[in-house]
Amino acid sequence: MKYFSPWLFALLLPAGMQAQAYQKLHAKATVVDTHNDVLTQSLEKNVVFDEDMKTFAHSDLRRMQQGGIDVQVFSVWCDGSYGKGRAFARANREIDTLYEWVKRNPASMMIVKTPHDLQQAVKTKKLACMMGVEGGHMIENNLQYLDSLYKRGVRYMTLTWNNSTPWATSAMDESSGKVTNAKKGLNDFGIQVVKRMNQLGMMVDLSHVGEQTFWDAIHTTTKPVIVSHSCAYTLCPVFRNLKDDQIDAVGKNGGVIHLNFFSGFLDSSFQRKLDLFNARHKEERDTILKMNPEPFFADSYLAEKYADEVKELRPPLSLLIDHIDYIVKRIGIDHVGLGSDFDGITSAPIGLDDVSCYPLVTKALKERGYSNGAIRKILGENFLRVFAANSR
Repeated sequence: MKYFSPWLFALLLPAGMQAQAYQKLHAKATVVDTHNDVLTQSLEKNVVFDEDMKTFAHSDLRRMQQGGIDVQVFSVWCDGSYGKGRAFARANREIDTLYEWVKRNPASMMIVKTPHDLQQAVKTKKLACMMGVEGGHMIENNLQYLDSLYKRGVRYMTLTWNNSTPWATSAMDESSGKVTNAKKGLNDFGIQVVKRMNQLGMMVDLSHVGEQTFWDAIHTTTKPVIVSHSCAYTLCPVFRNLKDDQIDAVGKNGGVIHLNFFSGFLDSSFQRKLDLFNARHKEERDTILKMNPEPFFADSYLAEKYADEVKELRPPLSLLIDHIDYIVKRIGIDHVGLGSDFDGITSAPIGLDDVSCYPLVTKALKERGYSNGAIRKILGENFLRVFAANSR
């Protein structure tokens, strides 16, 4: 009997059978997305997750079910304008919103605080709802607020968003030269924050943080970290992506880097195309920035208003897989996951229109040659390991 390689056998399969294979794998895997901003979208647009939001958001409950997402970490976010007396309250308002969604949909959603909770949610086919605070400014320099957020179910905190805190500097501020070398990184209180997170069992998230903050945190933590929504700097050199030595450090730490779907973090040519788009709409953009100087809001408004133009800027899905390949080759299959940033981004690769399109990632990984076991790790098993390690 002649020997046929698995690759040749796969090529001989009818297209329908190949499609069924990746869909079956996706359905059986535990699919985890570590970052989604639909909570903010819900509050900003006064809409609810358990209704159809297809016309104005990447996410809703029905589409997450269609996308085969088993575990969603919902981002609890506000920008740096929410200062003392407001940021912590805003965080709790978003947490309240998620609890209300789950309360209305007990048969299909479940708040998850422990690895056991997560197992039960997946077993009973409920969306496992977790929370991650995106920006340390929301604890308002108060460790008691950190404890309170943990008690409410927050299981990771991104040490900074784009804005620095008094105790940690952000990637945006460090890269722009806004802070001096002497003030970069974690101060003594910042080190206390990381240690307290370790004690609580709250994962330390190093997306958005400056390089010095990254190194201070990685040298302080005693548990594996996550990078909830970032990509590889070598492939796309923007301040939010990880440089090679940072990628290596996460691997040595036992952590996981979750790839962001934002076109601007995947495609090195995207910013040039986006600059041309913004130039065409400069007058309108400037008007919005006068009302709110945070660029996120201007970007979101223009992307929604000129959706057809934005579609032309999107890179191929293969670039997302390139970033996964790059990190896997540097530090191994055990340190890569997915953190889409849906509803916090204005552009994603072609085909990834919303959360229902998640199976296309599995399909692309299969086509790139990843084994079923490797794909299961990327889709969620790597995150489950780190979550368990932090919970002990």
